[in-house]
Amino acid sequence: MTAVTPRSGRPPGPSSGPPAVGTPPAQVPVQPPVPRTSPRSGPQELSRPGVPPPPDESPTEMLPAGRHARPPRTRAETLRKVRGHLAFLAVMAVVAVAFARIGLQHWREGTTELGVALLLAGVLRASLTRTAAGLLAVRSRRVDIITYVLFGLVMILVALTITGGPIATR
Repeated sequence: MTAVTPRSGRPPGPSSGPPAVGTPPAQVPVQPPVPRTSPRSGPQELSRPGVPPPPDESPTEMLPAGRHARPPRTRAETLRKVRGHLAFLAVMAVVAVAFARIGLQHWREGTTELGVALLLAGVLRASLTRTAAGLLAVRSRRVDIITYVLFGLVMILVALTITGGPIATR
């Protein structure tokens, strides 16, 4: 003979029906919260009031307060980082002089110097490696050189050909 299971999916037994009148409810054991996972954040613990969460096991959590995760840079590392940005700093120095000239009402000379700064960036990008070029290396070497030189020549051409206007000094 086969057992018949009711529609609720539970096997027949004494607890399958409603509790009898006057019987105490059955004690259900309390289980600890089950960790849940979310597709974005990974496993998360359900928080229980009064119980602190377990410590994170990442290296930054194990360090004393006020310390950084990595050791301080050595002098050689600092020099290597600075050396990587010298080309960009040279171009920015020319740009600063150009903006000073523009601010002193010598806009034509200042704009010409901005074009020279772009030409300098193109020459430096062509002659230095990607690491040594630092922030001048934005795209591929060929695209960087063409862009810097083309924009530099256009700036110089525009600065030298514009005559008159409201801020003309000559």
